[in-house]
Amino acid sequence: MGMNVLRVLLAMALAPLASAEVKVAVLHPLLGDLAKRVGGGHVQVVDLIGAQGDPHRFEPSAKELRAAKGVQLYLVSGKGLEPYLPKLKGMVGKDRVVEVGKTLPTLKAEVLCEHGEHAHVHEEDDPHWWHSIDCWRRAARIVEKELSRVDPVNAAHYGASAKQVRKELGDLRLWTEKELSKVPKDHRVLATAHAAFAYFCNEHGWKMLPVQGLNREQVASPKFVTEVADAIRKEKVLAIFPEKRSNPKMLKTVAKGVGVKVGEALLADGGDSIDAMFRHNVEAIVAALGKK
Repeated sequence: MGMNVLRVLLAMALAPLASAEVKVAVLHPLLGDLAKRVGGGHVQVVDLIGAQGDPHRFEPSAKELRAAKGVQLYLVSGKGLEPYLPKLKGMVGKDRVVEVGKTLPTLKAEVLCEHGEHAHVHEEDDPHWWHSIDCWRRAARIVEKELSRVDPVNAAHYGASAKQVRKELGDLRLWTEKELSKVPKDHRVLATAHAAFAYFCNEHGWKMLPVQGLNREQVASPKFVTEVADAIRKEKVLAIFPEKRSNPKMLKTVAKGVGVKVGEALLADGGDSIDAMFRHNVEAIVAALGKK
């Protein structure tokens, strides 16, 4: 056997070792983007939910779990978003499941619970932390730490990548602030369908007005339109923003009834990337509310 053939066979034998990757499953569409950016070529990301998936409704089936065969790390959003986590931890081992949002700053949300003819409001953790750029900067460190734990050989790479991601997110934060400054202060109210943007509004000093959160009937009744009209006038709202993948019919009815425009639909639960989500939402908000 010639020397060249031996070299080829040796290269083929060592190739799987040289290209060994940490297999990571993500259960939020944007966590896949973060894992790829921090992990680079050392990580194989299995997106169990997909860019168009709804993390509020998703629950991994046997098909998704088969796709995750060999996964060393499951990255999930946390903060109560995924009710199936205890079951998942029991199946794959709790050390493999990382709730990225668990140690991030938490806002509270009012939730309406109905029992027969009675209803009451109580507070729960708001799971929508992904609308905070600062939370994403902290999340980059969490993902770096977890990747380094399961793959210490490449810890330096993960550290350098996370540092770069944090810088890029810092630049995104500066761009966001600059764009939002184009909206006059007395119009910095984000009127949306649901209370999904509290972290965004809190980070930038805006007020959130979840229009459908004011409505227990889930229909645009005359009483409801009157209540919304009062709130809109009080808060000097210029536009109401629907959410992508949600039916905008009620919001359009309300907007017409109170004489405000309907802005471009916002991304509430994900998108192709962290940057793409923020840039889309900020540009839509400024286009509707900014100075003309």
